Amino acid sequence: MKILLVSLLFLIPFKPFISSELTDMACYGSEFDYEIRYATADNFIGETLYDCSKCLLQPDVAISVWEANQYFCELGYKIKFYDCYRPLSVQKFMWSKVPRPTYVANPYGKGSIHNRAAAVDITLVTLDGCYVEMGSDYDFFGRASHIDNYNFSSEILNNRKILIDGMRNHGFQTVRTEWWHYSFRKNYSFPILDDKLPCE
Repeated sequence: MKILLVSLLFLIPFKPFISSELTDMACYGSEFDYEIRYATADNFIGETLYDCSKCLLQPDVAISVWEANQYFCELGYKIKFYDCYRPLSVQKFMWSKVPRPTYVANPYGKGSIHNRAAAVDITLVTLDGCYVEMGSDYDFFGRASHIDNYNFSSEILNNRKILIDGMRNHGFQTVRTEWWHYSFRKNYSFPILDDKLPCE
């Protein structure tokens, strides 16, 4: 019986690390919105960087994001994803185009937490999917994106506060220059990955 089991194991197709270890947020159903910008040319590089539109995260990170979303849903909002796991090779390409560590993590240092599948770029939309104003577009490289910039209407400041408070309360850290970026607090316990997105 043991010999048969070993033989069968050799017949099982090899699965890439990423598909077996990371969680596809689509598994959580339709409770989220998606606009994965790097799967399109509508991004700060102006080129399509991903082969498909997916949000993959470390399992612990995925659970915390789901819990945060339940919190937002009770307030009448839900999370919209802009980016999740990002292969290191994509990070290197970004850096070659825009080597600005204030906005693009240096892949030759500690890299981006996105490369560890432990960070998300997100915003909030209403439960019906309607736009919620945050004061700047995603990936806008300027003062309007900074979370310590309070030169906005009370509506925008309140929207940002709801997002920040909800994510911090569920295990995520902010980045001063990007209102949309949230890194899981245990991020450096995860390895840097360079697996391609499983698009088939």
